Amino acid sequence: MTDRVREILSWYNGENPGVLTNLARMLNHGRIGGSGKMVILPVDQGFEHGPARSFAPNPDGYDPRYHFRLAIEAGCNAYAAPLGFLEAGAAEFAGQVPLILKLNNSDTLAKMEPCPAVTGSVDDALRLGCCAIGFTIYPGSSARNTMYEELRELTLEAKAKGLAVVVWSYPRGAGLSKAGETAVDVSAYAAQIAAQMGANVIKVKPPSEHIEQEEARKVFERCGIPMATLSDRVRHVVQSAFNGRRIVIFSGGEAKSTEEVLAEIRGIAQGGGFGSIVGRNSFQRPMQEGIALLHEIMDVYTGAKILAGVA
Repeated sequence: MTDRVREILSWYNGENPGVLTNLARMLNHGRIGGSGKMVILPVDQGFEHGPARSFAPNPDGYDPRYHFRLAIEAGCNAYAAPLGFLEAGAAEFAGQVPLILKLNNSDTLAKMEPCPAVTGSVDDALRLGCCAIGFTIYPGSSARNTMYEELRELTLEAKAKGLAVVVWSYPRGAGLSKAGETAVDVSAYAAQIAAQMGANVIKVKPPSEHIEQEEARKVFERCGIPMATLSDRVRHVVQSAFNGRRIVIFSGGEAKSTEEVLAEIRGIAQGGGFGSIVGRNSFQRPMQEGIALLHEIMDVYTGAKILAGVA
């Protein structure tokens, strides 16, 4: 147990020993275990976007076991996926990587306000040996209150049974413009909502310079909140999650070049982000290329590479 991990766990001293133990399992595991940073592999895209869009660029990814191997060989802190993918490999790879069961998911077939279905249970997570549950909320959706209420009930059950809670907080819906989904004010608001809901780990998208809410714009200008660079904006988002006393990690987003990925990671690292959750940019590449990219990301977060060239 490093001093940094011990410090992070102290921020969660209202949690029971089981939750703290499972947070420690993730923080201490893998290639950057003990650093206080996290790089997680998420593979919910097959459910969320469809199999061809997700796995055709690297057909090995159609096999759920491929993603266990990628997470293990890359030394990720954890691997997150829906029920079916975890069931397909949890026994074969038992104990080799901390698991996060994504408990709600949606598809792209229906064009309506986003409201994922609950597709797994806390007991499923325990049965599969997971250390945490994952859950997506969509602030900005007209169905957001349903998601908040579902999350509250699952959080109560998960924590009572010793599991940590990871929340994907993705603003989306009729209440927001497309640009507003990643606006700096909205991203910070999304992190605050997840923290208020009791999330132990919060996942948000990297924030853009756009400001969606006019009321927020006035405050940003009056208070002189910096937002010119990605690191400025990340710093504000992390501050919005209880002044940095909650673990905030950032989505890897759509597929892009290695340098684009690393430039973004450098900005997140300089802004005090706790890490990244990188899916398509890793598993859509051949195994060794995916591992190499994940290692480069980890090296940025742990300071093994010079943090430079951030815009």
